[in-house]
Amino acid sequence: MIRVLLAEDMHMVRGALAALLGLESDLEVVAEVASGDAVLPAALAHRPDVAVLDLQMPGADGVAAARELARSLPECRVMILTAQGRPEALRSALAERVGGFMLKDAPPEQLADAVRRVAAGEHVIDPALAATALTAAPSPLTPRETDVLRLAADGVELAEIARELHLSPGTVRNYLAAVVTKLDARNRLDAVRIAREQGWLTAD
Repeated sequence: MIRVLLAEDMHMVRGALAALLGLESDLEVVAEVASGDAVLPAALAHRPDVAVLDLQMPGADGVAAARELARSLPECRVMILTAQGRPEALRSALAERVGGFMLKDAPPEQLADAVRRVAAGEHVIDPALAATALTAAPSPLTPRETDVLRLAADGVELAEIARELHLSPGTVRNYLAAVVTKLDARNRLDAVRIAREQGWLTAD
């Protein structure tokens, strides 16, 4: 029996996934959580074979939760589910040795089979996502520029960005100006649009 932990913040989606996997005679959902911060404690308590994690969750995102699992419970394999396949998110997941990366709307039999294959130590990546990741351009932004732009995209004021990242307001302005130049954007809002469309502001 393959023991599965589910992490998904949307109750209906989590319930549907649990019901789907529960129909399989060789899969057992042993824990369900609604945030990334709850993944590791639940995994340590229930010792699943596979953790199926939503990419975007409150608290730690799927990639960060996968990183914690790899450090504290390396025998637990990880599969990430996402509603939108962003190349940068896939690259980040692969960097953390995630075993699977699938779209949430994949056919039920594909998802169940992916869990089995990940449990067996295989790597399972949605073919369309893999092709996109191979052909998509990597982000030209540095990690710090990405942090600044991500906060700006969330509507955080410049002074608050400076406080949160322990920078001066002038340095934050310089970072934003560099981002606009690198992305060949018209202004800050255009830079946010471009970065979002490319998947460069997703969880890393």
